Amino acid sequence: MATSIRLDREDGLAVLTIASPPLNLYTAELQHELGETIGELEATPPRAALIRAEGKIVSGGVDVSLFDAQTDAAEAKVLFDEMLAIPDRIAALPFPTVFAAHGLCLTWAFEVAVACDIILASEKAKFGLVERVVGLTPTMGGTQRLAARAGVGRAKEFVMTGATYDAATLERWNVVNRVLPVDGFDEAARAFATDLAQGPTRAHAATKKVLEHYEHGGVAEANEHITTIAAGLFDTEDLRGAVKSFLADGPGKATFTGR
Repeated sequence: MATSIRLDREDGLAVLTIASPPLNLYTAELQHELGETIGELEATPPRAALIRAEGKIVSGGVDVSLFDAQTDAAEAKVLFDEMLAIPDRIAALPFPTVFAAHGLCLTWAFEVAVACDIILASEKAKFGLVERVVGLTPTMGGTQRLAARAGVGRAKEFVMTGATYDAATLERWNVVNRVLPVDGFDEAARAFATDLAQGPTRAHAATKKVLEHYEHGGVAEANEHITTIAAGLFDTEDLRGAVKSFLADGPGKATFTGR
């Protein structure tokens, strides 16, 4: 059986490619491969990761036969718990994660996108949570992660209408970080992610931890942890070396190793 997921590594960057065109549908097989690939990233962390897809679109959604196979609510909950674990594990990765959407990005793929730290979209990308067409609500965290980025009202509109929204609209909603030209999109996304991979990886992980506290308990909780998290960076080679580089040569000259 041909693999649906490919993982490549170069210069500290891991590139996870969804490679099951033409629709890149979410199936039991793809779920299994995604879980195994995320396990590789957890076991041997890169300095940053880029998630992308092959084909004309990012994904047409979930293979609906997967839902048809569920005989009752209890069985469906088991499936949904397994599905939710995928974006949850991505969100917990201790390094920057970038999602590159070059075209139509529906349901599970969008839910993976909003679990990533940064979303890059081409000018022709469109996004949607269209589960309403089968009488379902999104199950992989997309609703709540969208609300965290854009607000509850926007999340209700997005899910309840089941419409597709262009990249410019989602950039205005603060869901998409940057909209890039179609020409050269893949190269630009890789360059962006590579730049993150060459940065102070441990500091990026600290930033993620601070914002995790903010998402859980707001500014007050983040303030309870920020000084401990930041102080811990003084045990890293990156901070020590960058401070010495700044003092000797000025800003912007330091190189980072992720240690």
